[in-house]
Amino acid sequence: MANRLARETSPYLLQHADNPVDWWPWSEEAFEEARRRDVPILLSVGYSACHWCHVMAHESFEDQATADFLNSHFVSVKVDREERPDVDAVYMEAVQAATGQGGWPMTVFLTPDAEPFYFGTYYPPAPRQGMPSFRQVLAGVHQAWTDRRGEVTEVAGKIVQDLAGREISYGDARAPGEEELAGALLGLTREYDARRGGFGGAPKFPPSMVIEFLLRHHARTGAEGALQMAADTCERMARGGIYDQLGGGFARYSVDRDWVVPHFEKMLYDNALLGRVYAHLWRSTGSDLARRVALETADFLVRELRTAEGGFASALDADSDDGTGRHVEGAYYVWTPEQLREVLGDTDAALAAQYFGVTEEGTFEHGASVLQLPQHEGVFDAERVLSVRERLLAARAGRPAPGRDDKVVAAWNGLAIAALAETGAYFDRPDLIEAAVSAADLLVRLHLDDQGRLTRTSKDGRAGAGAGVLEDYADAAEGFLALASVTGEGVWLDFAGLLLDHVLTRFRDEAGSLYDTAVDAERLIRRPQDPTDNATPSGWTAAAGALLAYAAHTGSAPHREAAEHALGVVKALGPRVPRFVGWGLAVAEAYLDGPREVAVVGDGELRRAALLGTAPGMVVAFGEEGSEEFPLLAGRPLVQGRPAAYVCRGFVCEAPTTDVGRLRDAVR
Repeated sequence: MANRLARETSPYLLQHADNPVDWWPWSEEAFEEARRRDVPILLSVGYSACHWCHVMAHESFEDQATADFLNSHFVSVKVDREERPDVDAVYMEAVQAATGQGGWPMTVFLTPDAEPFYFGTYYPPAPRQGMPSFRQVLAGVHQAWTDRRGEVTEVAGKIVQDLAGREISYGDARAPGEEELAGALLGLTREYDARRGGFGGAPKFPPSMVIEFLLRHHARTGAEGALQMAADTCERMARGGIYDQLGGGFARYSVDRDWVVPHFEKMLYDNALLGRVYAHLWRSTGSDLARRVALETADFLVRELRTAEGGFASALDADSDDGTGRHVEGAYYVWTPEQLREVLGDTDAALAAQYFGVTEEGTFEHGASVLQLPQHEGVFDAERVLSVRERLLAARAGRPAPGRDDKVVAAWNGLAIAALAETGAYFDRPDLIEAAVSAADLLVRLHLDDQGRLTRTSKDGRAGAGAGVLEDYADAAEGFLALASVTGEGVWLDFAGLLLDHVLTRFRDEAGSLYDTAVDAERLIRRPQDPTDNATPSGWTAAAGALLAYAAHTGSAPHREAAEHALGVVKALGPRVPRFVGWGLAVAEAYLDGPREVAVVGDGELRRAALLGTAPGMVVAFGEEGSEEFPLLAGRPLVQGRPAAYVCRGFVCEAPTTDVGRLRDAVR
């Protein structure tokens, strides 16, 4: 018999709809039920592409005896962290404060007033490696709730009090200057892995937002070291197993320092951010590798993640059927020498093994290898390699595919819109721009209400229940602004303005600090507020970037002042923890550069030269003479009947030019 989750839109919640656990979605009714029965809440938070979430579900939540104990002594609440990032953020902060670490699945026990008192992540079905079993934890919590209630409520109250004391205020701070950005670059240089690319040790995450900062810093200052770190990291990742050498697209992270063995899930946000970074690297350097990876990643997004409604699905699972009915991580992607021979025959299999680094002992589990692109001494026949790739890709398509999380998340679709719009413009791929427009149309049609409020998720054309958080408004605005520059359609600027008005009125306090949830959102034990990047840009710094670009387009002083104020957090954090505020540093580069405002009247080569400019955060508006699509086009005529470009920066404008070379120089 299905439980209450059967009525939800989240694919992750639907995966638990047939559990014997009597799950509730996050709702006031669940807490009322806990109060009525006088029992604690078990809060279990995960997401559909999370490997250990599936393991714990199979071991514990599908087990009848465990379910019976849970149903008798707890109200069990299941949350998809991607659908409710606010709930996830508040309790993850508590888990990290109490245990010094966090992750998913997240397991938290709450009072019926939603106050947390006991925390953990994955619990095994039997004790192992010093970890208690899940049943032991449940029994211990039940006993504490029954016999030591006063102690439990005291602990819960203290935790909530501690969290309330963590409010961030940068009310008197201003945007960072040269000194702070140079300090951030120095900090990154210290943590840079010169041998392998990237930052820090294992596990290694693709540092897309930091690379965006490095590219912008190089563009503004000419610092060669910044460009070198960006280009080398991009090359190492593209040659590693973290990149799908057959189908394009990146996995979530590498479990080792050398980018060899990935955690195989493929997320929309990683591929949107990385696809855009490789396109920007090509724009800066003309690198063939960057061009190939940008296009393959864009093609992966459209081919594998596009939904029937025109949006983009959240993720592909790490696990898939290995052909024997067992779900195994990486089964879809890895190859043994024998499997190569079956598909290619002996001669081409030997070539493939050498080209893709497939060994007899394997680089992954059970003698299988993750395909890589090692540096080779000799020269390979390009046509033979292409034939090998095509045959392997066709054979792989016959394997059981990983599951897909079809949930459309507003923020991540905003990132994908920006990446596809720009990649399509740079490489003359109108089909990619059309895909970006379709996703933007879906956000406007389904996620946006008549007051300009965003719903965070949808699935199968049905809007979810969760309200948009700050990153949804900011990243969707970012996507709309990129689309405005690429298509010349001013309506996307208008939609960005609509979203950013909500940022100004509903996500800020009087001092100008930003919060992840709106002032009128559901009240949790605290209002979440995190200015540091996680897997995606923080809502705080993403909002700063979109506000700054919108101000450049429109001349709006309130938007620019809000952006300046929001960048105060980057001034404080940039020199100390640059790896975790990469997007904010990238926005600060745009702020220091102006950003430049470019209006192109009349079409042609000037428009392309403007879009290919590397000046950080530059905004571009184009249209015919007399067009009212964009404020930047007002009063900007043709020059002697010829198309012209107008470049302004910091309230100062250069003389209009009709010369493509001069424009190129002006937007570098």
